[in-house]
Amino acid sequence: MQTNPDKHQATRRVTFLSLGVNTLLGIVKIIVGWIVGSAALVADGLHSFSDLVTDGFVLAASHYGHQGPDHDHHYGHGRIETLATLFLGSVLIFVAGAIAWSSLERLLSAAEIPPPGYWAILLTAFALLTKEWLFHLTRRVARRIGSKMLEANAWHHRSDVLSTGVVMVALVGSQFGAAWIDTLAAVVVGLLVGKVGWDLLWESGRELVDTALPVATQEGMREVAMSVPGVEGIHDLRTRQSAGHTMLDLHVVVSPRISVSEGHEIGNEVSRRLRRAYPALTDLTFHIDPEDDAGEGDPSRFPGLPLRPDVEDALARRWATLDVWQEIRDLELHYLEGEVIVVVCLEEKSPFDSAEVIRRLEARASDIDWFSHVEVRRLAHATVPSAS
Repeated sequence: MQTNPDKHQATRRVTFLSLGVNTLLGIVKIIVGWIVGSAALVADGLHSFSDLVTDGFVLAASHYGHQGPDHDHHYGHGRIETLATLFLGSVLIFVAGAIAWSSLERLLSAAEIPPPGYWAILLTAFALLTKEWLFHLTRRVARRIGSKMLEANAWHHRSDVLSTGVVMVALVGSQFGAAWIDTLAAVVVGLLVGKVGWDLLWESGRELVDTALPVATQEGMREVAMSVPGVEGIHDLRTRQSAGHTMLDLHVVVSPRISVSEGHEIGNEVSRRLRRAYPALTDLTFHIDPEDDAGEGDPSRFPGLPLRPDVEDALARRWATLDVWQEIRDLELHYLEGEVIVVVCLEEKSPFDSAEVIRRLEARASDIDWFSHVEVRRLAHATVPSAS
């Protein structure tokens, strides 16, 4: 498996190649289109320049993805890329509108459009083949390094092949007398540029308002978490995205009587399995719950139960005069269903009967509103094995 630096370098190489190809094609298309008077070819040249935007985003995402959080950006720098996407998407829509408007004016004015010539047609055919080659190359690299972002950029190259095909039809039509096809094709290309801009605006806007992942993806995450031994439930699963990265928060329900460290390790295993199943996960926070409180809201917003110092103080005032008080070695507290269960730990050979201890202690604490009931646990002495 390739390391992150290797993936970063592979992404940079193929994207810089794409930048060079798109720049060269854009310049040549605009110059030739202007010389032969083809609005469609000029528009397709501008479309090639619009591809530089997405190539730039790929480079920016790769760059920022390898910069960890700092003292001023605890969640990284992904939102900077999102803001840039909003701005550039707006620029693309403006350019698309200008292309479509000027082409419609040209169509309505019935301006004479000369045949583009075979050199313009050959140039368009070369551009079409070049973009198809770039599509296959980028997709191959994307699959080799496992980059969904790069694969999406490859499919953007394939969309350029389709738009260039529209221009090809327009040029051939103009060459044989159907000049209006050229202007109509320019409008179509303008719409394609506008769609790129709209897609950028839409996706970045969804990120800024913390839109969740698709329901099917969330259910898949829930199933992965539930597959971990010891997990009794999952709730409050929340997702959001930023610059191609995914962030996840979830509550993991475990048995209320296991240790804190065991519950935490169950949560760690949930995190490991989710990260393996969803490599885009860059930030995952889990909360361990001893009972399923889904739909009840954030418990910290409501009045809480007393912590150990207050519990021990309240019980000491009621139990200190009982003879069993001196035999109690420890108290375990379980906060369940809005009450506190008190587990009294006695020595294994304590003379006190467990049932009688429970009855007497519960009778003394019956006036406490947060008190649930008493349980008794016998502490066995650890034996040290003798040297053989």
